[in-house]
Amino acid sequence: MMRSSTLLLTACLSSLLMLSCSDDPSTLGTGRGTTRSSSGSSGGTGSSGDDGTSEGAGSSGTSGTTASGGAPTGSAAEICVATINELRKTKGLPAYARWTDNETCSDGQAKTDATTRNPHGAFGKCEEFGQNECPGWDGTPEQMIPQCLKAMWGEGPGGGHYEAMANKKYTKVACGFGTASNGQIWAVQNFR
Repeated sequence: MMRSSTLLLTACLSSLLMLSCSDDPSTLGTGRGTTRSSSGSSGGTGSSGDDGTSEGAGSSGTSGTTASGGAPTGSAAEICVATINELRKTKGLPAYARWTDNETCSDGQAKTDATTRNPHGAFGKCEEFGQNECPGWDGTPEQMIPQCLKAMWGEGPGGGHYEAMANKKYTKVACGFGTASNGQIWAVQNFR
């Protein structure tokens, strides 16, 4: 049985002039009766790289579809983008394009962060302007990503996660996934 751990959800936002990350002191519920805390992390710029020490969950596919129950289906990356766009639609915001050219780099960031257990440790290495991260979730990427994204959206304005997802200046999102040695999923959403 996999041990449940405390989850750190963090969000990074940036402008064209500078990169910054915001702390979010609120507590998020995952719908599983577990409370997970949220905190911030510093981001920066650097060169991309994948240390290859952890196997990722992958992000193949081109577009998500919606099942009869309304839940997105497809690959983890497709579900990620479709979920974000469904949430944006509730506020009348245009859909983000799926940033497929950045998914390999985003997978590398998630793998690195899963290995180091450092949320946003690889932030800025994929030419993103903002980043949200779901570190240390149980389940498959396809199962955990809608729960995490809905929890971040549910924070509303002021927490940082919501702002990245509801940003009017960003036009695309890349979702990346990595698996920690304990089997937990780390997922990044890079915005540009």
